[in-house]
Parts: sequence; C-alpha cells; structure tokens
Amino acid sequence: MRILLWHVHGSWTDAFVRGSHEYLLPVLPGGGPWGLGRADRDWPDSVREVALAHLDADTIDAVVLQRPEEIGEVAERLGRRPGGDLPAVFVEHNTPKVNFPFSRHPLADQDSIPVVHVTHFNKLAWDTGRAPSLVVEHGIPDPGHLYTGELPELGVVVNEPVRRGRVTGTDLLPAFAAVAPVHVFGMKTEGLAAAAGFETSRLRLRGDLKPRELHRELARCRVYVHPMRWTSLGLSLLEAMHLGMPVLALATTEAPRAVPAEAGTVSADVGELLHTARRLLANPEEARRRGTAAREAALARYSLGRFLADWDAVLAELRPRRLASRSPGDGEPSSERQEEQILVPARERKSP
Repeated sequence: MRILLWHVHGSWTDAFVRGSHEYLLPVLPGGGPWGLGRADRDWPDSVREVALAHLDADTIDAVVLQRPEEIGEVAERLGRRPGGDLPAVFVEHNTPKVNFPFSRHPLADQDSIPVVHVTHFNKLAWDTGRAPSLVVEHGIPDPGHLYTGELPELGVVVNEPVRRGRVTGTDLLPAFAAVAPVHVFGMKTEGLAAAAGFETSRLRLRGDLKPRELHRELARCRVYVHPMRWTSLGLSLLEAMHLGMPVLALATTEAPRAVPAEAGTVSADVGELLHTARRLLANPEEARRRGTAAREAALARYSLGRFLADWDAVLAELRPRRLASRSPGDGEPSSERQEEQILVPARERKSP
C-alpha cells in the first residue's frame, strides 16, 4: 500500500515505516510540524518525502492520521475525504490532557475512521463513544543487548522536562539524585538543575543524542528510572528494557503492564523505588539479572515484528471500509451526512 502520514512522533514513526509498504511523508522547505519529512532519519528507501500540493491523490491507498486537524488538511489539499473516499485510521498516541475520566475523544461517535490506541490504558481512558476503537501496542527495533551497567548511576530519558514538569515527574528527580548521580538524556533539558532543585554535582545533562549513541551511553548506567506520571507509555522505557537495563517506574498509565516484577520495581511509592535503586546500585549482578528479565519481557510483547504484523492486519481492513462508503456504481460517498461526520471532529460539532 501507499500510505500517507506526517512525521509527528519520531520514535513511533521509526517503527511504523519499517513495514512492507510505501510511506509518503509531507515535507515543507521550513520543516516544522506540517513538513518535517524524513528529518535525516536513517529510514528505508520505501519512506519518501512528498510535497502535498503536488501529490497525485489517486495514488494514495490510505492515510494514517495522528492529529484531528489532519482530516481537514487532507480533504482540502487532496480533494479526498479521510474515512470516505480515502481509507483512514487515526492513531491516538496520548493520554487525555483534561477532564479525565470524562475525556471525549475528538473522533468520538463517528464510525468511518477507526481510532487506534497505542496502549490499553489509552483505550480505557478515552471516551470514543461508538467510534470503532482498538489497540496496537508499541513495537520498536531491537537496539541489542548493550547493557554494561558499569556506572553505578541512574539513567533517565525525557524530553522537555522543565516545561512538562510534574507530567514527566521532573520534581521527583532530585530524590533519585540523592541516591546516585542522574544522567538525563533528551531534548531541551537546559535549566533543569534550577527548575527541579538539583545539586549540580548530582546531575549529568547528556542532551539529545542520536539513537545509537543514546543506546550505548544509556546502557552504561546501572539502572533506568521512568518517573513519568501521565504519559501514554514512553518508548524510552521500552528501549531501556530492550537494552537489558533493570527499570524503576511509577505505577501509572501503562507501566504496570509493560514491566514485570522480575525486571525491577513498579510502584506509586517513591520511597520503595528509592529503596530498590540503592539495592541495585550496590548489587550489579542482581541489576544484570533483572535487566535480562526486562529484555525478555520487552522482546515478547513489544517486538517490531509483532507490531508490524498487527498494523498489516489493521491496514488490510481499510479496503472493505472504502468500498462500503460508496454507493453502488457511482463512485461517490453515500450521503452528505457521512461527509459532515468525517470532516468535523466530535468536539467541534454543533448540536441540532
């Protein structure tokens, strides 16, 4: 299939585009959220940058949507309606940001675009009404069993910890730093020491490294810490598990499902996490044993092969949806009501 999608979430896209299809990524001269293209990623040749304005709409088999605004953008630019005469799915990467547990999904109650959640917690948390809703759990390319644990220190991967604050558990990091120095990898970590109250000597700002370098450097840390309070399921956690690192995670969102007991500790009690951190830092053999269990669990549930196979099954279902949306013999959408239902997110519709 020829699949149109925007480069929105780099790590998720990194896995998705390794399938057997052709992937078309819109690109703009200035890049940005609507034209990032490949962004110099080391992706297969089947991933092509395209100028949306010059794209032949009839050559696209499906669109994978990731933002509600993309529905109107595709309809306006290509003249084909996602969920109508263009097969479409919507990938929900995030937990609800407001009004939980009463959060209505933007695509709630329409029945033409399936909503694909990346975790079971997301599906549970969002109210999608009668919209078709399913889960395709994450899968990532295996970086290899790179763990050495040679540094008796803690590793964290988090983007924008200053701006995101309590969402990413930034306020909890000084407590871990009191146990051992903390290496923080990720984008926009500048100002973290002042924002979170770190002692500078206990903080190692490592910056936004390329994946291979990140994996190598992170794997030198003895323990991985996942302090996220309210994120879907950080792919950095799955990467750390694939690397063979023992993990400490807050018992929130999808983490209790992702991390088995033998791989480390998952708890809402920060004191319990700190206790385990001290023990693993002092016992490298136990840390290695738990890291091996983490890797085995990650390979069993979050392998790239399983992820791509699940997505192939979802994409295969889109062809019947396209046929069902047409009236017999006319090649046009079956009703004006369907057009309204597809193009207008639920939260923006006016009551009759």
